[in-house]
Parts: sequence; structure tokens; C-alpha cells
Amino acid sequence: MIDQQVLDRAATLAEMAPDDSVTAAVLSGREAHFSTATPLAEPPVTYLEDAEAPAYVLTNAKRGIGRGSKRNTVSSDGERRTVILVTGRRTLCLIGGESADEVIEVPHDAVAKAEYSTGFRGHRIALRTPRQQYHLWIHRKTEEPLLEATTEFIGDHRPDDPETLADDEASRVMYRGRPVNLDAEASQSGDSETEDNETAASDSDHTIMYRGKPVDDNS
Repeated sequence: MIDQQVLDRAATLAEMAPDDSVTAAVLSGREAHFSTATPLAEPPVTYLEDAEAPAYVLTNAKRGIGRGSKRNTVSSDGERRTVILVTGRRTLCLIGGESADEVIEVPHDAVAKAEYSTGFRGHRIALRTPRQQYHLWIHRKTEEPLLEATTEFIGDHRPDDPETLADDEASRVMYRGRPVNLDAEASQSGDSETEDNETAASDSDHTIMYRGKPVDDNS
């Protein structure tokens, strides 16, 4: 049963939002875009601060969020989803877990460049900071104008001189309740742009990789 306060706040924020990608159903955790499945262990709206409101909401099914290299990916558990909330001050990535969600935060103050790409099996928004790159996988049914508007919004809110995020700040990747410390050098990955349209391999393989080795899901 979803708390009435959660439902009320989700409805209010959806009504205030400048874009219809922000829905009460997604914010309250009742369903994800393009799916009736419960996206997260906790309602997405509960991760927002009191005065914070999302301007755009994006989701994906299983691809999760990549940090540094596209293959260093944190993916959702079971039937959970990934929900991306873009607010006036940050991009908040919530990767669904069975008992607890994984959280990756990228403040707009730390973004040096924001761009998007489209692909047959899925789309992607790439956020580059001075030391890192984040790969936000987006559901393939998402329309390109929404990707463009979201990327432009982030770009409009980023500074000319972006901040460098410390490894122990909220941008860290949490895996099953523990921080995963990825080398900063991973941000200089030589991934070519031809990978933007990756299909079968990257869409079907959801193994979480850490420094080129799979992380044991059962640990």
C-alpha cells in the first residue's frame, strides 16, 4: 500500500512539471514508463529533497546506468526498472533493487558536457564530468524530442567551470549497499562512437562488471 502523502506529493509534482514525462504513476512507484511493473523498491518521489521537483523523468528496463565505461554498469534486479529524475540541480539515477535501490547522483554543477544518442535497441544520454562519464540508458520507445529537451535542460544548468566530484560524494556507485570504487582513469575509456548503436550483446548481457571482471551477483 502506497502512503497517501507519497501519492499526494507525486500528483502535485506531476502537475507542476513542465513536461508530461513526469507522471504521478512513476513518481509514486506504481509503474514505470512503458511498463506496469513497480520500478523501484521505494517510490522515486521519496528520493527528492523537500524543495526539489523533477522537470523530466526517463526510464529503462534492464540496462541500468554505466559509469566510466558503458560496460561498467549497475543494473536493476529482477523485474525492477531504472528511473532517472532530472531536477533543477541534479540528475538522480535510481536503479531498482528487490530490497534497496542503487542511487547515482550527478549534480549539474559537475557536468562538463551533456549529449544524447539514439539506437534501435535503446537510447543513451551521456554526462561527462571532469573525471568521469555517466551513461544513462533510456528506453527505446522514448521519443527523440524528449531526449533532446532533457539534454538541453542539463546543459543549460551546467556551469562554465564544472566541479570535480570526490569519490566519496553522492556520485559514487553503490552495489548491494556497498560502494564500488572505480578507477578515475576509466573515465578516459576509449569507447568509440560506434558503440552508441550496440544491440544484441550489450542489451542481453546485464552482468555488472568491475575493472573488467564480473561482480558475483550472489555475494
